[in-house]
Order: sequence, then C-alpha cells, then structure tokens
Amino acid sequence: MFLRKALFLFLFSVLLLQAQTLPVVSPETEQMNGKRLQLADQLIEKAIADSIIPGAVLLVARNNKIVYRKAYGYRQLVPVKRKMEINTIFDMASVTKPVATATSAMILLERGQLRLKDRVSDFLPQFKHPNNFGKPIRIIHLLTHTSGLPPYAPVKELKEKYGAPNPDSLIAYIGRLPLEHEPGTYFKYSCLNFITLQNIIQTITGQTLKAFSEQNIFQPLGMHDTFFLPPKNKIKRCAATEMQPDGTVLLGVVHDPLARVMNGGISGNAGLFSTADDLAIYSAMMLNGGIFRGKRILSKRTVEKMISVPRGFEQFGRALGWDVYSDYNSNLGDLFSDRAYGHTGYTGTSVSIDPESKTVIILLTNRVHPHDLHGGDIVRLRGRIANIVASSILN
Repeated sequence: MFLRKALFLFLFSVLLLQAQTLPVVSPETEQMNGKRLQLADQLIEKAIADSIIPGAVLLVARNNKIVYRKAYGYRQLVPVKRKMEINTIFDMASVTKPVATATSAMILLERGQLRLKDRVSDFLPQFKHPNNFGKPIRIIHLLTHTSGLPPYAPVKELKEKYGAPNPDSLIAYIGRLPLEHEPGTYFKYSCLNFITLQNIIQTITGQTLKAFSEQNIFQPLGMHDTFFLPPKNKIKRCAATEMQPDGTVLLGVVHDPLARVMNGGISGNAGLFSTADDLAIYSAMMLNGGIFRGKRILSKRTVEKMISVPRGFEQFGRALGWDVYSDYNSNLGDLFSDRAYGHTGYTGTSVSIDPESKTVIILLTNRVHPHDLHGGDIVRLRGRIANIVASSILN
C-alpha cells in the first residue's frame, strides 16, 4: 500500500512538472540545426570566462516546443558559489514591463475599463504637470515611452523626503514632474511610465499589480515560478544580483532601486521574478494569439495590437509594452523577421519572439552580480546569440 501510494505521488509530481513546461524535443524535430545552436555555448562560456556574466540560462523554443535549453556558470559567486540550474529564478528587471504591466493593461482594455486614448489624469488626478505643452499624457504614451516623463527619479532624495517604501508619495512626485517634451512627439525610455501604468491598473481593479497579474496571467498559465516578492521557500533558487555596501548580495529582492526602495518590490517597471521555462509558456501564449492549453489570457486581436507599432508612432519603433525596432532592440539580432519583438532587463535578462518563424529566445543572466559592470557587452552578446538562433532555422 505504501509503495503504491509513493509511486502515485511520484508519477503525479512528474506529470505536474511536465504540465508546467513546454515539450522538450530535438532541434531537428522543428527544422533547426542543432550543431549551429551549440555555437551559442561558446559565446556564453567566453562571456563567463571574461567575467562579463557569472552565469546564464538559454532557452530556445520553436512551434511551442523547447529545442535547446542549457544552464551555464553560476547563479551566485559570493559569499558562496552556487551553480546555475535551468530552473533558476531570475530578477527580470524591465521584462516586468511587457509581461506583467502591459499585459495587465491590455486585459483591462479588453474589458472596456480603459482605452489607449484615455488621459492618465482621468485615473490619477494627482497628474498635474506644470508644463504639459497643452496636451495630456494618455495611456498610449505610457506604453510607447512617449509621455515626456523623465527616465527615472532620484531614489535617495525621495527616500530621505518620504521614507521607504512609499508608493503613494512616489506617484504624487511623478504627477508633478515637469515634462521633458510634448506627449507623443519623442521617444524616451522611462521607468516612470510603467510605474504610472501600474497605479492606473491598481486604481481600476482595486488590486495590487502583483495580485492582478498572478490571478489573470501567471496562475491560469501555470507559471508557478513567476511572481513579485518571491516566497521564502523559493529564494534559494534565485540568481544573486548586486553586492550591497554592507557586503550582502541581493537574493530574491528586486535590484531596481525605485521598485525596491519606493514601491516595496511591487512595481510596474521592475520587480517580477521568473524562470526560462515560465517565460517560454508566456511566449507560447503570445504566439498562439493569446491562448495556451485552453487558457485564454488575451484575444487574438489584442495580441496583434500589442505587438504592433501604433499608427502615428512609426518613427519610435515601440509597440504596446514591447520593442520592435527602436534603438533598444539589439536582442532581436539581424536575421529575424520585421515582425519580431522583445524586451530586455537591466539585470541581464531578455525575451525575443518572432511570430513569423514561431521562434523564441530567452536569455537570462545575472550580469550585475556581484558588481554592476559590462553593460554594453551583454547587449552585444544578446544580438550575436539571436543571429545564431535565427540562422539555425532550416525551414
């Protein structure tokens, strides 16, 4: 009886694990050159040897199947060394923007609770910028980084003035900032856009971004290793990030200062933690037109709108939360289709999706561990790996 029960629990756990991942097949099964994909190993291992990154997880998927998945190096170097594993949980940094924040906003758009043309001030009355050029900031400006808001905010100054964490004071501060350009006329990447969008989502739903995204995106998709504020029992699996002045390293705590210090780890610009396998599930949902394993997150039309550069915004190259052809899109490489889109994160994370070839590249690193160095080198690494993957597609 005991052996039968133990066997049942083992088989159940295996099935549960399989249900949380895409099928794993050989590259050749999906018309990809496996030997060509192995060239990525050399690039990543060289980056580790050159101390550009301590470690990485690379996942390549095609047609909703994982064709290449490998862990390299270490998820932590100090004070102890811990090897990287394929199920390592990463601080996603700005990949939070499309996966959690923009997706949540598009869900509300589908429900008729907001429009792209809606004014931010309709939801946040504290948005009273002293120089708005006679034009209001709208939801579409936040999603495309064309609001005119500055890129960031002075964390130390805000902490000293308001204490920490203090999300209400942060959004009031953002709402009074002078704009740097007229809304809709200039692209300037800004974390403040997505902190603002987070507050709109929370105002509409009465829920935190954490609760809403988990309830409407991650839990339905079975993304059980994706969350804000990692639970204690999963912190050991997290990749360490930057060493702090007291000698400790951030582990399971968001690296981004605004998200950490002012927003308590739940922020629209950063704060999401995830794994390569979970992001592959999310990417499959996007490639499938908003549905995965019978769970619909977005409609097909919503996905198409989300990944397309809006009419009138062609000069900026940004879709709704995603990057298509702005100067920030180096992770897409040179060989994918013009429909490819993606996003990167400051900690060294990136997601690249090509709807034409049904290919996904997820490259997760913790480049800021133990020190924040080599930012430009990780940019080049992403593009080179994308070219290897794209050129491995045989048909």
